[in-house]
Amino acid sequence: MNKQVEVQDLGNHDYKEVWDYQEQLFKDILDLKIKNRREETDFATPNHFLFVEHPHVYTLGKSGDISNLLVSEEQLKAKNATFYKINRGGDITYHGPGQIVGYPILDLENFFTDIHKYLRLLEETIILTLAEYGLKAQRSDGETGVWLDVGTPFARKICAMGVRASRWVTMHGFAFNVNANLGYFDNIIPCGIKEKAVTSLNVELGRSEVPLEEVKPILLKHFADLFEAELVEKASV
Repeated sequence: MNKQVEVQDLGNHDYKEVWDYQEQLFKDILDLKIKNRREETDFATPNHFLFVEHPHVYTLGKSGDISNLLVSEEQLKAKNATFYKINRGGDITYHGPGQIVGYPILDLENFFTDIHKYLRLLEETIILTLAEYGLKAQRSDGETGVWLDVGTPFARKICAMGVRASRWVTMHGFAFNVNANLGYFDNIIPCGIKEKAVTSLNVELGRSEVPLEEVKPILLKHFADLFEAELVEKASV
């Protein structure tokens, strides 16, 4: 079991390019697992964690409903936004500047073989990070992600999640609103959930901006603790 995770910060990067990069890392792990099984070898499979900040983009999961995108192709162009149908679970979501997107590409056989537990630990990573800013975040029954004021008329989502897994290898991940332009969420029904608000860390703290480079180490600390992982920094591509 290899619990070492290579962490790579890609900075601000095009969605499709990062998706392709994820797919390649994902495929490399799968290929090695298949080789190990066929040839009865025991090569350690790698694990990755990518941080990225995307230009404005909307993505629709494989079970999503296109009607949850509320703008036309022409309106998307006017907003300098793009749109992709992708192969993760979940419905529609938004990525953009001021948001920390995390893509763990893990062989869960190095950690535990339980997708439900995997999602709950990703949520817990965000919940513990928000606690360090004095915010009490929670899960909402039946709604993957991280929320504030669950069960009240003021419930609002601060982090969306959607993953893909095959042979216990994961890709995609979470989108944590830190300084996100919340106006872009008005163009969708986020995650297909009507009448629920979306928020951002800077809004909750009453600050104009929370430095992303301040938040990332906190996220990584909790991720490493929860997954019992050893993190190794890798230079960006």
